[in-house]
Amino acid sequence: MRLVIAGAGGRMGRTLIQAIAATKGVVLAGAVEAADSAVIGRDAGELAGFGPNGIKVVSDIAPLLEATDGLIEFTSPAVTLALAGLTAAAGIVHVIGTTGHSAEQEAAIAKAASRVTIIKSGNMSLGVNLLAALVKRVAQTLGEDYDIEILEMHHNKKIDAPSGTALMLGGAAAAGRGVDLAQRSVRGRDGLTAARSPGDIGFASLRGGTVVGEHSVIFAGPAERVELTHRAEDRMIFARGALHAALWARGKKPGLYSMADVLGLADI
Repeated sequence: MRLVIAGAGGRMGRTLIQAIAATKGVVLAGAVEAADSAVIGRDAGELAGFGPNGIKVVSDIAPLLEATDGLIEFTSPAVTLALAGLTAAAGIVHVIGTTGHSAEQEAAIAKAASRVTIIKSGNMSLGVNLLAALVKRVAQTLGEDYDIEILEMHHNKKIDAPSGTALMLGGAAAAGRGVDLAQRSVRGRDGLTAARSPGDIGFASLRGGTVVGEHSVIFAGPAERVELTHRAEDRMIFARGALHAALWARGKKPGLYSMADVLGLADI
């Protein structure tokens, strides 16, 4: 499967290029970055740290989409929307690892998915998606006397909070409780906040150092706590998940899918 990587100069872009080189059944068809990026013109293999592969990083993605089977991108919300229009027009698989989209942007992505196969997830790893399934089940089992709090930590360069993974876990908890996350979400506390409202789902975000990603979902009940935690130690887990998603999506009918669909966890 021929794949183009958008955001090739970023941490995840470079990791994806490494993962493609080590994975059977996929080949790198192109590497793309913003026109003002310092890596334009560089060899993608050298950029990823394993030597020349003959693929130069370019800014014009349109010609690449004419000769590829799929696009994987960890970029920015605005770039995702532009890319979704291009992949829909080209009829190729689009794997979205970008997070931080607004409600309006999410709606635009869903609209594009009526014409093309899109896999979108707040996290591409097997472990986190299994965690989300467990969170939903625990939230179904434990009543509102167990307060739900979600704690996440990432590196100091991350620009969105709460993380896409934290929001995905919050969505799983809300689904388990049968509530609307947008109506029950509490994003940080400061000052005199009054007592915690039963049924709220709280979020706390930490940023610092080079942390790849840590997430804990805490169910705090009367005299006991249940804590479910995932710690990412290497970005390669996200890259492998994204490649797995791309291969799974090939030949699927247009629609908006998640990693839960890819991994067969959607009905858990």
